[in-house]
Amino acid sequence: MGDLARRLLVPAIANLARDGLLDEATTLLGVSHHNVTDEMLRAGLDEFVHDNPAWKGLRERITYLKGNFNDPATFKAITQQLRGNAVFYLATAPNFFGPIVDSLGEAGLLDQADGFRRVVIEKPFGTDLASAQALNGQILARARENQIYRMDHFLGKETVQSIMVTRFGNTMFESVWNNRYIDHIQITAAEAMTIGTRGKFYDMTGALRDMVPSHLFQLLAMIGMEPPISFDADAIHTEKGKVIAAIRPIDPAEAIRGRYGPGQVQGKPVAAYLDESHVDPASRTETFVALKLELDTWRWSGVPFYLRTGKALAVRDTEIVIQFRDVPLALFRETVVDRLPPNQLVIQIQPDEGISLGFVVKRPGPMLNTAQVSMDFRYEDRFNVAHRTGYETLLYDVLSGDQTLFQRADQIEGGWRAVQPLLDMWQQGTPEDYPAGSAGPESADALMHRAHRRWHHLG
Repeated sequence: MGDLARRLLVPAIANLARDGLLDEATTLLGVSHHNVTDEMLRAGLDEFVHDNPAWKGLRERITYLKGNFNDPATFKAITQQLRGNAVFYLATAPNFFGPIVDSLGEAGLLDQADGFRRVVIEKPFGTDLASAQALNGQILARARENQIYRMDHFLGKETVQSIMVTRFGNTMFESVWNNRYIDHIQITAAEAMTIGTRGKFYDMTGALRDMVPSHLFQLLAMIGMEPPISFDADAIHTEKGKVIAAIRPIDPAEAIRGRYGPGQVQGKPVAAYLDESHVDPASRTETFVALKLELDTWRWSGVPFYLRTGKALAVRDTEIVIQFRDVPLALFRETVVDRLPPNQLVIQIQPDEGISLGFVVKRPGPMLNTAQVSMDFRYEDRFNVAHRTGYETLLYDVLSGDQTLFQRADQIEGGWRAVQPLLDMWQQGTPEDYPAGSAGPESADALMHRAHRRWHHLG
C-alpha cells in the first residue's frame, strides 16, 4: 500500500472499527505491482496503527494481491475474491483513474446485482476544464454518478462539516449572512511546508490547480450557498453548484500569483522554489495564489470574497473570516471613539479547529473607551474527541452511501471553468517572488489595500 493508505486510510478504518462503526466482516484487499505477502503488508502497517485496540482483529482481515492496473487478469482475480458490497479506493496517480474504472466496468465489478459497488477517487480530478470533462465522461460511461465519490479530504474536517450547522442552525448567524451586514469574506489555506520531495509533481501543477478549484471553492460554496430544501446530498450539491456557477469572470488584475524564494520558515532555512529538487529552472509555476472573487447572486451582490493559498508561508493556517460591516458612528460623535472595529467571525479549520466571534465592549473606567474581545470555541477543549486522521467521516459516508461531503461532476467542472482563463493566461510571465516564511507577495497585500482592507493575520 502507498503512503496515503498507510498514514491515513488504514488508520481511519481502524478508528471506525474501534468506535464500532465498521462491520466486523469487513475485509481489505491491497492491490499493487509490488512483490509482497499478506504478512509483509500487515507488518508495514503496524507502526501506524499498533496502538489502536481494534487493530489486532482488523489486521487479520487484510490481504494482498499482486497485479497491474492494465492487466485484465488482475481484475479477474479481484472478481474471484469479492462477494456482495465493495468499495474501490483509487489511491493512485491521477492518470490511472479513468483506465482503472474502465477495467472495473469491463470486468463487471461495478454491477450492483449482489450489493453496492462504489468508487472513491482522490483529487486532483483533472488538470483543467477539458481533462475534467473527459475524465467525468470516461468514468460515467462505466458507473452511475451515485457510485462515484470524489474525495476532498478538507471536507473531513469537523469545522468544515459544521459550517452548514453553524449557518442554518443558528438564527443569530443566518439572519445576518448577506450583503446587508457582511463587508467581505476571506478564505485562507496557508501551509508552512515547502514542496519537499514533490518537485516533479508540483512543477506540473502549481497552487492554483492544486488548491483553488477543489479545497477553496468547496469552502466558498458552503459559505455562499442558499439553504437547501433538505440535508439530502443532492439538495446540498445543487445549492453548492449554484455558487460555483455564480462566480463572476475573474479580473486578471485581481488574481495574484507568487513563488517562494529563500528564507526561513519557523526558524529553519528554506531554499528558493527554483532550487528545489526536480523543479525546472525556467519554471513559471506558482506556489501562492490570491484572488478577489464576486458572486452574481442576490444575497452576495457587492460582497467580495478574497481567497489565498500558498506554500512556505509563516504558519500553517486554514480559516474563513467573515468580516461584518462597520456600525454607524453617529451615536459616538460626542465621545473619544473615532472608529469601532467591525465584528468578525473566524472559522478555524486547521490546526486548531474552532470558531471565534469578535465584538466590542466598553473598557472599565469613567471614560467611554472601547476594546475588542472574543468569544472562542475549540473542538478539542469542548469535546473529548479521540485522535482522528480526518478521513473517518468521509470513509464512513462512503460505506453508508452518503455523498454530501463529496463533489458532484457539475461542481468539479464548474470549478475548473472558473479558473481556466487564469490557467491559460499564466502560461506566460513569471510569478512574483516572496520570502519563505512571510505572508506571501506584496501584491497580495496591495489587492486588499486598494479597497482599504487587510488580510487577517496568519495564525
